[in-house]
Amino acid sequence: MAVRATVSRFPADPDAQESSGLPWGLTVTPFASKDESGQSPVYGSDGHLLPRCENCYAYFNTYCELDHWAWNCSLCGTLNSLSSESIAKYSHSQACPEMTSSFIDLELPLEGSDEEMTQARPVYVAAVDLSSSEEFLELTRSALLAALEAVPPGALFGLATFSHKIGLYDVQGAIPVAKNVFIPGETEGSLPIELEDVMPLSQFLAPVETFKENITSALETLRPTTSWERTAGAGQGLDGVLMGGRGFGTAMEALFNYLGSEYGNTFALARVFAFLSGPPDHGAGQLDTRRYGEQYASKGEDADRALLPEQTPFYKDLAAVAVQAGVCVDIFAITNEYTDLASLKFLSIESGGSLFLYSNTDESTLPQDMYRMLSRPYAFNCILRLRTSSEFKPGHFYGHFFPDPQYENVQHIICCDSFATYAYDFDFANAAGFSRHTSEQPMLQIAFQYTVVVPPEELSNAEFGSTSRGKHSLKRRLRIRTLQFGTAQNINELYDNVDPETVLSVLVHKVILASLEQGVREGRMLLHDWLVILTAQYNEAFKLVQYKNGNSVPPHIDVEFLQCPQLQRLPRLVFALLRNPLLRFHEEGVHPDYRIYLQCLFSALEPSSLHRAVYPLLMSYSTPDKQAYPRHSLSRAALITSGSPIFLLDAFTTIIVFYSSTADPTLPYPPPQDCKLISLRISIYKMLSSSSFSSTGVCTFASFCAINCSQVCYGQQLIK
Repeated sequence: MAVRATVSRFPADPDAQESSGLPWGLTVTPFASKDESGQSPVYGSDGHLLPRCENCYAYFNTYCELDHWAWNCSLCGTLNSLSSESIAKYSHSQACPEMTSSFIDLELPLEGSDEEMTQARPVYVAAVDLSSSEEFLELTRSALLAALEAVPPGALFGLATFSHKIGLYDVQGAIPVAKNVFIPGETEGSLPIELEDVMPLSQFLAPVETFKENITSALETLRPTTSWERTAGAGQGLDGVLMGGRGFGTAMEALFNYLGSEYGNTFALARVFAFLSGPPDHGAGQLDTRRYGEQYASKGEDADRALLPEQTPFYKDLAAVAVQAGVCVDIFAITNEYTDLASLKFLSIESGGSLFLYSNTDESTLPQDMYRMLSRPYAFNCILRLRTSSEFKPGHFYGHFFPDPQYENVQHIICCDSFATYAYDFDFANAAGFSRHTSEQPMLQIAFQYTVVVPPEELSNAEFGSTSRGKHSLKRRLRIRTLQFGTAQNINELYDNVDPETVLSVLVHKVILASLEQGVREGRMLLHDWLVILTAQYNEAFKLVQYKNGNSVPPHIDVEFLQCPQLQRLPRLVFALLRNPLLRFHEEGVHPDYRIYLQCLFSALEPSSLHRAVYPLLMSYSTPDKQAYPRHSLSRAALITSGSPIFLLDAFTTIIVFYSSTADPTLPYPPPQDCKLISLRISIYKMLSSSSFSSTGVCTFASFCAINCSQVCYGQQLIK
């Protein structure tokens, strides 16, 4: 669990917070295997027996004062009694994780006693759009073949298709067979028959190890629906316009109900991979994509505001159905036409899935992204709770979770991988703040309850020389991180303890929220005004504003934060964010789906990755195996005056390798796969998520190195 605060020393009171001009909050990556300094949690058992405060329900931790029979809560100060079992346990403190570390991970008993629930198998279902092209299907086949290599042993896999009908594949026979049911064209229509009646779920979900070849054969049979099939199946759509026959909404709703019948029995979490080649335009959940185009000029609407909200609540409501069915949805949109991801995104972000967008099939890294995504460890059925000491409290919280309807500051996360990050900002509970007259320090505790699937161990049978496999088992765990922060005694100390990357992360969440509520223009204004206020507060704090002859001469204002190195990166980060497609205007050519994709991506990244996505890292190399400078400014001067022959620009989803015109012709080009320049970036990026949406035709690195997850472009001359 990695936790990073915007300031490592908290403001002492509301006045100090207000005068600093800085956001006050933190980011949490709960399923990260280590904390921000590289330390792993201390593991233990009996998490359900860990003492809790009777007042604030915080967990016992190393910061609590322990007596023989009682303990004081480190967050609220309440005196709590200890049970006889706890007294006996804590008499041998070295054997207790909660006595030795403030970062612990404890086993919990599973709720209920259902044997099937503790031995559920991983379930994966691919839903493939047949209202597409052969190139789309070829890319999807490659991605699903990569997925079959990445899924854990014992996993169950199902293949479904959708267009103007839903197809379910039975791959457990000698020859793969598809059974179809037609989708009604009406927006309020429902399937004439339940999918369970078309094919029993046990027949649809096939063990990958046993039927891998049959699944591969079934993938080879996928063909696009013909124009005649679409015309006959789709008919007339909105206002008499002939629609394409892509019944995505109805197909998803039917699949969730289909899978939900076995939730808690066959599986504890099912993942649906939805491959989409265009907007849903048939049956329930069809979207009117005519709202994107020149109609804003005639209607006087603001495209930057009108295209960001969803046009229908259908998919947000459908996400709730997915959650109830124990289904996580990953959407892979491979299209350059307007698909209205503003409406579709809820299926992925509220179910704990991911949203990927690719502008074309030629440059897509979908197979690599699929393999990497399934290779990561993930947790599910998660509950995240942040508690603070009484002087302050959480304000807003940001990320891909949904709040508990009953308990405050409790968030539910359906699926969470080791990179998923969430953010909070803080408010003071009263005007006094953190008293300077006591030794009490600000405290916070983050509790993360989650479930993981533990693969079966392979037991060797020496007598028969065979290997037997048990069933997958579920483990419920409780991860707790308790932190104590100092308080800044003055504004200088506050500024000296700023984390610019975390400040950027909190700002990005705020401007995304402002953009969704009031439009991109409002998000830009919010960011611009914040930097102006920060600059004014900084100059006021350091008494740098100087007037001469009354007010006749304009004041000298330090806009470069020369007195505070920790603030000097912020103007550059704000400028980069303002130039990012996330906040550029519609008339500048920013595709609305790309903006939504960036919102979903940026709001899930941990601070260092977000920093790189917004403000790329430029480094140089003397040779492919020898680094020259670890960081350059992003300027033409850096390319011209540094004297280095090779440059690498790391922009998170895109890597650019550039050989200058002065480079020695004997240097290998492209760089060797095992050189330091390439291997260092691959070791980082093969763990991270990426997607591509390029309007400039950059070349991909997929043909050069299959495990690289980013686009890599090569150039041998300066771009003029």
